[in-house]
Amino acid sequence: VQLQASGGGLVQAGGSLRLSCAASGRTFSRYAMGWFRQAPGKEREFVASISWSGDSTRYVESVKGRFTISRDNAKNTLYLQMNSLKPEDTAVYYCASYYGAGLIDYWGQGTQVTVSS
Repeated sequence: VQLQASGGGLVQAGGSLRLSCAASGRTFSRYAMGWFRQAPGKEREFVASISWSGDSTRYVESVKGRFTISRDNAKNTLYLQMNSLKPEDTAVYYCASYYGAGLIDYWGQGTQVTVSS
Protein backbone atom coordinates (compact mmCIF):
# COMPACT_ATOMS: atom_id res chain seq x y z
CA VAL A 1 0.00 0.00 0.00
CA GLN A 2 1.29 3.44 -0.91
CA LEU A 3 -0.01 6.82 0.16
CA GLN A 4 1.45 9.77 -1.73
CA ALA A 5 0.74 13.16 -0.16
CA SER A 6 1.17 16.37 -2.11
CA GLY A 7 0.04 19.98 -2.24
CA GLY A 8 2.02 21.50 0.60
CA GLY A 9 3.87 24.76 0.27
CA LEU A 10 4.49 28.23 1.63
CA VAL A 11 1.47 30.48 2.08
CA GLN A 12 0.73 33.70 3.93
CA ALA A 13 -1.56 33.75 6.92
CA GLY A 14 -5.16 33.82 5.77
CA GLY A 15 -4.37 31.90 2.62
CA SER A 16 -5.47 28.49 1.42
CA LEU A 17 -3.95 25.21 0.34
CA ARG A 18 -5.40 21.89 -0.75
CA LEU A 19 -3.56 18.74 0.13
CA SER A 20 -4.04 15.52 -1.80
CA CYS A 21 -3.20 11.95 -0.93
CA ALA A 22 -3.17 9.40 -3.73
CA ALA A 23 -3.65 5.84 -2.55
CA SER A 24 -2.72 2.59 -4.25
CA GLY A 25 -2.29 -1.03 -3.36
CA ARG A 26 -5.68 -1.84 -1.91
CA THR A 27 -9.34 -0.99 -2.28
CA PHE A 28 -9.33 2.63 -1.16
CA SER A 29 -13.09 2.87 -0.75
CA ARG A 30 -13.17 0.24 1.99
CA TYR A 31 -11.11 2.21 4.50
CA ALA A 32 -11.49 5.30 6.60
CA MET A 33 -8.73 7.85 6.06
CA GLY A 34 -7.21 10.66 8.03
CA TRP A 35 -4.83 13.59 8.10
CA PHE A 36 -2.30 14.19 10.85
CA ARG A 37 0.37 16.84 11.32
CA GLN A 38 3.61 17.26 13.17
CA ALA A 39 5.10 20.63 13.97
CA PRO A 40 8.79 21.04 14.86
CA GLY A 41 9.46 19.84 18.39
CA LYS A 42 5.93 18.54 18.85
CA GLU A 43 4.23 15.18 18.68
CA ARG A 44 2.18 14.16 15.68
CA GLU A 45 -1.44 15.14 16.15
CA PHE A 46 -4.74 14.19 14.61
CA VAL A 47 -6.23 16.77 12.25
CA ALA A 48 -9.22 15.16 10.53
CA SER A 49 -10.70 11.85 9.49
CA ILE A 50 -13.34 10.64 7.07
CA SER A 51 -15.31 7.41 6.88
CA TRP A 52 -14.95 5.01 3.96
CA SER A 53 -18.10 6.42 2.36
CA GLY A 54 -17.34 10.04 3.10
CA ASP A 55 -20.53 10.42 5.11
CA SER A 56 -18.83 10.97 8.44
CA THR A 57 -16.02 13.35 9.27
CA ARG A 58 -14.20 14.44 12.42
CA TYR A 59 -11.89 17.37 13.10
CA VAL A 60 -9.60 18.55 15.83
CA GLU A 61 -11.14 21.60 17.45
CA SER A 62 -8.43 23.98 16.25
CA VAL A 63 -9.27 23.46 12.55
CA LYS A 64 -13.06 23.25 12.68
CA GLY A 65 -14.64 25.69 10.28
CA ARG A 66 -11.37 26.21 8.42
CA PHE A 67 -10.38 22.76 7.11
CA THR A 68 -12.48 20.31 5.13
CA ILE A 69 -11.59 16.67 4.58
CA SER A 70 -13.05 14.88 1.57
CA ARG A 71 -12.40 11.90 -0.65
CA ASP A 72 -13.00 10.77 -4.20
CA ASN A 73 -13.23 6.99 -4.14
CA ALA A 74 -13.33 6.82 -7.92
CA LYS A 75 -9.91 8.50 -8.02
CA ASN A 76 -8.51 6.78 -4.90
CA THR A 77 -7.68 10.21 -3.53
CA LEU A 78 -8.06 11.92 -0.18
CA TYR A 79 -8.12 15.71 0.17
CA LEU A 80 -7.70 18.33 2.85
CA GLN A 81 -8.88 21.81 1.94
CA MET A 82 -7.26 24.29 4.30
CA ASN A 83 -8.60 27.83 4.44
CA SER A 84 -7.82 30.79 6.70
CA LEU A 85 -4.44 29.31 7.46
CA LYS A 86 -2.60 30.44 10.55
CA PRO A 87 1.12 30.32 11.43
CA GLU A 88 0.30 27.64 14.02
CA ASP A 89 -0.86 25.37 11.19
CA THR A 90 2.76 25.11 10.06
CA ALA A 91 3.71 21.43 10.13
CA VAL A 92 4.41 18.38 8.06
CA TYR A 93 1.06 16.90 7.11
CA TYR A 94 0.61 13.15 6.77
CA CYS A 95 -2.23 11.15 5.35
CA ALA A 96 -3.06 7.81 6.92
CA SER A 97 -5.25 4.79 6.35
CA TYR A 98 -7.30 3.18 9.12
CA TYR A 99 -7.90 -0.56 9.36
CA GLY A 100 -10.09 -0.35 12.45
CA ALA A 101 -11.49 2.16 14.86
CA GLY A 102 -8.60 4.46 15.63
CA LEU A 103 -6.08 1.97 14.25
CA ILE A 104 -3.74 3.12 11.50
CA ASP A 105 -1.77 0.74 9.35
CA TYR A 106 -0.29 2.93 6.64
CA TRP A 107 1.18 6.43 6.53
CA GLY A 108 2.01 8.71 3.65
CA GLN A 109 5.41 10.35 3.40
CA GLY A 110 4.29 13.82 4.51
CA THR A 111 4.07 17.19 2.84
CA GLN A 112 5.35 20.43 4.37
CA VAL A 113 2.94 23.29 5.01
CA THR A 114 4.46 26.58 6.09
CA VAL A 115 2.28 29.56 6.97
CA SER A 116 4.03 32.90 7.28
CA SER A 117 2.68 35.71 9.43
